[in-house]
Amino acid sequence: MAWFKRESAELDTSGEKKVRTEGLWVKCENCRQIIWKKDLEENMNVCPKCNKHFRIDARTRLAQLLDDGQYETFDGNLSSTDPLKFVDLKPYSSRLKQAQQETGLKDAVINAQGKLEGRPVIASVMEYAFIGGSMGAVVGEAITRAVERAADTKTPLIIVSASGGARMMEGVVSLMQLAKISAALARLDQARVPYISLLTDPTTGGVTASFAMLGDLNIAEPGVLIGFAGPRVIEQTIRQKLPAGFQRSEFLLQHGMLDAVVPRKQLKPYIARALDFMAA
Repeated sequence: MAWFKRESAELDTSGEKKVRTEGLWVKCENCRQIIWKKDLEENMNVCPKCNKHFRIDARTRLAQLLDDGQYETFDGNLSSTDPLKFVDLKPYSSRLKQAQQETGLKDAVINAQGKLEGRPVIASVMEYAFIGGSMGAVVGEAITRAVERAADTKTPLIIVSASGGARMMEGVVSLMQLAKISAALARLDQARVPYISLLTDPTTGGVTASFAMLGDLNIAEPGVLIGFAGPRVIEQTIRQKLPAGFQRSEFLLQHGMLDAVVPRKQLKPYIARALDFMAA
């Protein structure tokens, strides 16, 4: 696999030759084609050959959605207290510290306020790289605060889901977040403030079972994995073979669980038009 990387030689302080390897190419998991990494980034991390939408982090998502990539974050100082002192292969506290170091975030969500094509919006964007974007007490509290701020300021809300579901290391505390966020969204609906739910790859478990499917408009990117239980569990439960493409966004659109499947390049103008319609 060495031909995927460019090797450059340089001298260290002792005068010996030192080889530095820098990855410049990416292999698409869908079409198996080799893509120059810069081309992929310039194409919003969408494969220019087969249109596969690569996963992107929360900061990149905010930069793509909000005008000039400018936004202010809030409630970013919340962090888990590890209520159960949970230990599996290693302590949950260690997992938290590692995820915080790798992502630069306190937990798996970023709350931000900015403008989308000139319209003020509040965005709550999940970070899958933080323990699989799992929803624990902090994620639940942060998203709830974003919902409440949207209701108080009459600002449209966008929640971008990217999650493996509830964070089971926090037990029932994590499961309580489903009801907590859903209740806040009910109050947002009573305040007649628009809420757009954007589902990205993957959106599963308790997130799908709560706020991800409660938007005034539920949209997803192409090819997104969306579901509650995994396909293997479902097949074993119903003892039937699932159809091709089951739990992908296109399948869910055909069966009425989504309002639209929107390519990444069209997301920003699509959401802007939707907000204009909702505010009319």
